[in-house]
Amino acid sequence: MLDEIKKDAASRMAKSVTALQQELTKIRTGRAHTSLLDHVTVEYYGSQVPLSQVSNVGVEDSRTLVVTPWEKDMVQPIEKAIMTSDMGLNPMSAGTVIRVPLPALTEERRKDMIRIVRNEAEGGRIAIRNIRRDALHDVKELLKEKMIGEDDERRAEGDIQGITDNHVGQIDSVLTTKESELMEI
Repeated sequence: MLDEIKKDAASRMAKSVTALQQELTKIRTGRAHTSLLDHVTVEYYGSQVPLSQVSNVGVEDSRTLVVTPWEKDMVQPIEKAIMTSDMGLNPMSAGTVIRVPLPALTEERRKDMIRIVRNEAEGGRIAIRNIRRDALHDVKELLKEKMIGEDDERRAEGDIQGITDNHVGQIDSVLTTKESELMEI
């Protein structure tokens, strides 16, 4: 019973860490990376689809992404979708290939990005603390129903806190890595 609660809490916390990592890949650092365009959606035959489903995204050099649509008539919609995304990119098409140059990050923009990254990390920590609260509540319920003793409860609380500390540490390391990437010139 307690093992299930701990396993559930650990898996949910791991999912929170993974979600944070995926969210941080959208925040751009100084170099080109194909995941920068993962959240861009394109109008394709009346529905919104991810860019990766209508084109091939690659890296030309450290500051340029190359988008190659699978259909010629998709060049304009893809260009428009990249332009209207919230990343401030300005794509240029050359025939059937779209080049997306990434502007250099200014010091001010880097600091804004770090502020955003820290907010995302804090959101991840809050999610983990909420999972801990739910797990501790489940343990208290078991104690109330006399399914476990007080010693088991204290041990389970310590184990759950250890799991929480581990995942918060993972979030802190992800945050540190992303901050150092953002400060690279």
